Amino acid sequence: MNKMKQEIVDKSLQAFHAGLFAGTSGNMSVYLKEEDLMLITPTSVRYETMTAEDIVALKLDGTIVEGHYKPSSEWRMHAEVYKAHPDTGAVFHTHSPHATAFAANRMSIPAVLIEAHFFLGGDIRCADYATPGTPEVGINAAKVLEGRGGCTLANHGVLAVGKDLSQAYLNAEYIEDMARIYILAKQIGQPIELAQL
Repeated sequence: MNKMKQEIVDKSLQAFHAGLFAGTSGNMSVYLKEEDLMLITPTSVRYETMTAEDIVALKLDGTIVEGHYKPSSEWRMHAEVYKAHPDTGAVFHTHSPHATAFAANRMSIPAVLIEAHFFLGGDIRCADYATPGTPEVGINAAKVLEGRGGCTLANHGVLAVGKDLSQAYLNAEYIEDMARIYILAKQIGQPIELAQL
């Protein structure tokens, strides 16, 4: 478990330097199915100072098993996604700017890159708005995550999922890249969405 906590810290710092996180926004978790434990980043701790000991271990009902900080305020969102999608092993919530711009407009991100189909399952749908910190954020996200590697959260940010942390992180990168390319392409013409492969 300590090795996984360190991986969460390392990926969080990587996300911060890559611009997927800003300040203390965003959060990351892993679900350990055999232990029935979710490991999640703590709330309001800067990524540059976070250590493996700061990662919180809790049950999906919110019962804290280990940790000296409170879990991310979005732990309920993560828990709802794990409950609705048992094949998900990691959840990565970012505020990456280009993809979040789509979330602010409550728009899906069209599948204009081949990677969208190979890695993400197609376009990135936008989940209905719900108050941050409530289970409804995760419930709404779970509905549009079916068959996808992520979604946007209306007026909020981005959610990427995967069987493990590496896949969730990669999906978050592809979602941001697809949003950025679409915005650039829109400035010079009309981007063509790829049909399902």
